[in-house]
Amino acid sequence: MKLTTRILTLGLIVAGGMAFAEGEATDPTVKARQELMKTIGGNTKALGDMAGGKADFDAAKAEAAKAAILAASAEIAAKFETNATDPETEAKPEIWSNWDDFVSKADALKTAAGALDATSLDGVKAGMAGVGGACKACHTAYRM
Repeated sequence: MKLTTRILTLGLIVAGGMAFAEGEATDPTVKARQELMKTIGGNTKALGDMAGGKADFDAAKAEAAKAAILAASAEIAAKFETNATDPETEAKPEIWSNWDDFVSKADALKTAAGALDATSLDGVKAGMAGVGGACKACHTAYRM
């Protein structure tokens, strides 16, 4: 058991180092977009972990995660308005050629997050389908 734990830990360290070695965005606009997406992703994960039983339900943490997703989703269009390029971006150029659809998908995330009931575990479970679906729809179309 200890050997398995060591191997997994080493694998995570190596994978993390490789991800870091690949580079980070240097363009400030791209970095700001990536930070915004990390905020959404981290808070979506927190809610998903609660919904999936990987974390205990905590209404205060769920509400904070919902609020963070709502606030960040309201900034998506503004953060992506400028078509900045960077070798480390995962944003497809189709964002800017299909701007109205992109903004519509960002608005769908905001709507789904707003509809999520963070006061109960059942509410979080029910709301995660909308939040996850909104993320998937945009990432499928506009993320490499």
